[in-house]
Amino acid sequence: MTTTKTYKKAAYQFTVMKEELFKKLIDAVLTGNVDRAVEASKKVIEKHIDAYEAIMKGCAEAMKIAGEKFEKNEIYVPELLISARAMNAAINVLSPHLKAESKIHSGRIVLGVVEGDIHDIGKNLVKLMLEVSGFEVVDLGNDVPAEAFIEKAQEVDADFIGLSALMTTSMQAMEHIVKKAKMSKMKARVLVGGAPVSQEFADKIQADGYAPDAVGAARLAKRLLNTGG
Repeated sequence: MTTTKTYKKAAYQFTVMKEELFKKLIDAVLTGNVDRAVEASKKVIEKHIDAYEAIMKGCAEAMKIAGEKFEKNEIYVPELLISARAMNAAINVLSPHLKAESKIHSGRIVLGVVEGDIHDIGKNLVKLMLEVSGFEVVDLGNDVPAEAFIEKAQEVDADFIGLSALMTTSMQAMEHIVKKAKMSKMKARVLVGGAPVSQEFADKIQADGYAPDAVGAARLAKRLLNTGG
């Protein structure tokens, strides 16, 4: 009985410590404090806390909050970029300690932000989550022309093309890429995502898949690869 109580107490204390570190990560990223983000991330590793959980409940949660503030005009591009810098600093510490899932069903995806859009914070998080799930990611960066997606996907024999957009004005480029991909009859399926993108829009342009966030994008790609549909 005493052993059980001791175990429960230790488990509770570990959970409390973990949640406190996640809160520190969130605060560090939201305030753009690189030093504190790195310090909290190192503490996560030191305490043997799962790096993936820290990224999702710390870094990703912070950027979700920052994104919502950005949409409400409570913060602007400079603040968003400062938060992204802190997030990247934390991820640089945490990512080497990620436990990659089985790569038996791993695939290859060409990823980028469509032409006319330079916002790559979401794309970078999607890239990380895909890599954690065992995918090989060919990152084309931002403001990528339609032809570049098609050519690179054919060159590397990609399973997917992942398109990201943060501005409604750049969403239309996605439709152009989907049409070109289908006309080329390549095997790569086109997945879309980004703040202004919806399932309705994805259906309208006949994209092969839509995900609302980085975790969803990785799950979608893995499901489509494993099921073939």
